[in-house]
Parts: sequence; structure tokens; C-alpha cells
Amino acid sequence: MNSNILTTDDEIREMLQQTKTIAVLGIKPETHASQPAFYVPKYMADAGYEIIPVPVYYPDVTEILGKAVYRDLNKIPGEIDLLNVFRRSEDIRKHTLEILEKNPKAVWFQLGIRNDEVAERLAEAGIKVVQDLCLMVEHRALIG
Repeated sequence: MNSNILTTDDEIREMLQQTKTIAVLGIKPETHASQPAFYVPKYMADAGYEIIPVPVYYPDVTEILGKAVYRDLNKIPGEIDLLNVFRRSEDIRKHTLEILEKNPKAVWFQLGIRNDEVAERLAEAGIKVVQDLCLMVEHRALIG
């Protein structure tokens, strides 16, 4: 298995400690506050991370969590430490090239989301990958 696919608490803790900016692909706006695609990024923002919203739907929304919305990862200025993905497993493939072009340091597929083929491609490109775990739950457990 590729060493860029992170599975242990130590690997995940180390990656989170190096993370400052988190782009959230598939983030939902405040009107969906009860859904993980909103409250997980909000939790991370409250924990001190810079959140960059990248919604897939909601074309009329221009701001989420007080931050300007981006529609394309490659329009985001600067580096992304972590791309947190809220997309169905089967929908991840269509974002693969965009993710590879932007080249974030790490990509996190939320709980219930797994795409081994895409994870392997990203890992081979040198991007760290976490699959099928909740960023909020892991942050709480490992960073506190």
C-alpha cells in the first residue's frame, strides 16, 4: 500500500498538525446547518483553521462561513494544505484532474466516502489521502 494513504492515528495527527488551510469541496451553506457538509467545516473554522468554501451546488451563494466561495479549486490563490471532500464516492472521479492540478498536500474523503482508484492516483502523485473518516471526529480525538 502507498505510504501516502494515511490509516494510523499517528499519520493522521501529524498531517493535521501541519494543516492551516482547508478547502471544502461540496460544502453546504448555512441553510443546511444540520448537515455534516456544513457543521464539520464550521467546527474546523472554530478550531482555528482557514476554511475555503468550494460548493458544488447553490449557484446563488457567494459566501459561506463569512468566506468568499470558489467554484474551481484552481482559482483558489496559494496552496491548500487539506482538501476536505463531501461528494458521493462515485462522484469523486470527475474531480480527480482538478485535484491533481491544484495539488493540495492532503485530501480527506469524509466518513462514508471511499474511492480506492482515485485515492491511489492522488497518493501516487505525492498527495496524502485519508478515506472514510470524519474530519471533525478525528480532530477531536487526535488534536482535541
